[in-house]
Amino acid sequence: MSFRSSDVTIDEIVARCNGDLRGAVRALLLVNEHLEAELAQLYAAAAHSGMTERRNSVLH
Repeated sequence: MSFRSSDVTIDEIVARCNGDLRGAVRALLLVNEHLEAELAQLYAAAAHSGMTERRNSVLH
C-alpha cells in the first residue's frame, strides 16, 4: 500500500465517522479485535487438524 493510498483510506475512515477522530480510532480498534479473534479461530482450527507448527502454516 502506498503512502498516498493510506492517506485516502484514513480520510475515508474519518469521513465515515463524521469527522470524529476518536470514533475512527474506536472503529479501527474494534475491527482489529475482530480480526485477532478470527485469526485465533483459524489457528485453533489448524491446530485441531494437525497443523501445530506455525512456521509451516499457511496462516502466518
